[in-house]
Amino acid sequence: MKTKNNNFSAKDTASEWAIRPLVPEEVYTDRKEHLNYLYRAAMKAIGRRTMSTVLLGQRRMGKTEIFKRVVNRLFFEQDHMDPKAVVPVYYAFRDKPVNRWEFASEYVENFLRWYAAFRLHDVSILDPDIVNVNILPDLMNERLKMSQNLKAGLNTLGLLQKRKGVIIPEKQALWMPRRISDREDSTVVMFLDELQNIELPQYNFSIVGFMQEAVESPTCPHFVTGSAMSILAREILGRGSLFGRFDSEPIEPMTEYFGAELALKAADYYGAEVAEDVSPVVAERCGGNPFYITALIHQVAKQKKPLVSEEVLNEILAVDLSSGFIWAELNDQVTKWIERINDYGITKWILYLSALEEGDRLDLEHIQHELAEREGKDVSLETIHDVLIKLSRGDLLEYMELGGWFRKVNDPILLEFLKVWGRIEVEGQDQASVRSETVKKYKSLKRKFSDHVGYLAEVYMAQILWSGQRKKLPGELFHTEEDVQLPWQFFYIRHRVRLGAAAEMEVDLYAAAGAEVWIGESKWWQGRKVGRGEVEAFLRKSELVHEVEGEDLQTLRIWFFAHDGFTKEAKVLMRKKGMFWSLREDLEGLLRHVGLRQLPVLTQNSG
Repeated sequence: MKTKNNNFSAKDTASEWAIRPLVPEEVYTDRKEHLNYLYRAAMKAIGRRTMSTVLLGQRRMGKTEIFKRVVNRLFFEQDHMDPKAVVPVYYAFRDKPVNRWEFASEYVENFLRWYAAFRLHDVSILDPDIVNVNILPDLMNERLKMSQNLKAGLNTLGLLQKRKGVIIPEKQALWMPRRISDREDSTVVMFLDELQNIELPQYNFSIVGFMQEAVESPTCPHFVTGSAMSILAREILGRGSLFGRFDSEPIEPMTEYFGAELALKAADYYGAEVAEDVSPVVAERCGGNPFYITALIHQVAKQKKPLVSEEVLNEILAVDLSSGFIWAELNDQVTKWIERINDYGITKWILYLSALEEGDRLDLEHIQHELAEREGKDVSLETIHDVLIKLSRGDLLEYMELGGWFRKVNDPILLEFLKVWGRIEVEGQDQASVRSETVKKYKSLKRKFSDHVGYLAEVYMAQILWSGQRKKLPGELFHTEEDVQLPWQFFYIRHRVRLGAAAEMEVDLYAAAGAEVWIGESKWWQGRKVGRGEVEAFLRKSELVHEVEGEDLQTLRIWFFAHDGFTKEAKVLMRKKGMFWSLREDLEGLLRHVGLRQLPVLTQNSG
């Protein structure tokens, strides 16, 4: 059958879409790995080699956007006349109250619309304002070559609308896509968004049990995602009838490299000024979350204040946390979740106090004490435990189920927001005063990165390792005779890792791949070369790695980047010790080799 290549390019979905993406093409960054993975998985369903899959990740990581872009690509890059083509169907479960008849009727109608729209290559069929549900059957009968199975589907839609003639409507609806694809030996891929909603009170009927039969068909795999990772992973897919029926494709926060790229793209699109060497600091402060990064750049554009330092970044972030785009989004998210679970009238207080806890692990007895002190309420530990479990279902904190304890969520922006939100919404303090104090507090924060351009180089080095996994890189770019084979998988790559108690025992880059570890050092010195002393200091740090990793460490790669090069004495020592090193032109060669953008031209005082 006729398809295009398997890699996304800048022009993808530029003008054609069946379901509109929310992120402008000029801003959309990274996520090619997930886009390509889901597209290829959908296409492999033609050969019956795909199982149902969950795209799993924290809130606001771009999961829905990925689904929409893959659906659009499947819709427009295939020959819709080919009987072997994959029929893409997108559906988002509502977060509003719905009964079983409404759900079943809507689900079947949605499926038939997508089926007809794809086979006729007519996106207008997806719009109920253009094609009313009452004329959908006539349209399909007139324009499509109708099989008995499609006719049966239209008949079922009519019965569901009349609310009669169907014993279990939700079962009939969920099984229809598989029933048609199985009987006709065709291929349908269901893209189901916000799946966690089926476990919330607005669905007063259960559909999970009926989904087992639907998702197991090789002719009709279901790709699912949602904004509440805990409910998806633990309650819907992690136990019961759907356990073991889904492959998992995890989506992580953006690396600092791609987070910086997003910040710069967003700045260009929205008319904000962002210094290139500060862009990776933006990504780091936002935890690699694309929504937070974009919201912060929106605020930069609104304030018309060039983002050229950490001090300005802290000020802008304080404004957005207390009254801007991040405030609006997180306030809506938190408020809606609390409204759903606020059985005891103390949920806001418990959430706020959990954010104020020192360390990551929550002390329930301390929260109990604070509730009594601040609110004058004597609340049992069992009640606090129950509230925390309900809060964890909304990804507002984490429940370590096997150990029976709780910890803060790994989301630095959410944690900071909860502290500001609690002062306003829980303690009742004046929002303008809280905003002023938040800005004052953030202005006084110490710089986390003393050398922004040095950190920028670390970010590029880290991305070379991420993008180069499984690849062999040219040895001359590391100043070694043999080409360098990178590990099959790095489990993590971290910046500024402290190996010992002293500050000078910090390495710029620490990349772990099981028995193989890479450490990196970055010196973006212009007008000055790195000497033997700096190399010796780096070697001392490498000795500590052996102590940290122990006997399991088989291979240690030591990689030094110096923008303007090394002295002769330094090179002699590095060759003797088997170290890798790269100059600016070497690093740019590595970036080209793995398909990344080149280093920016920046000025910096040496030292």
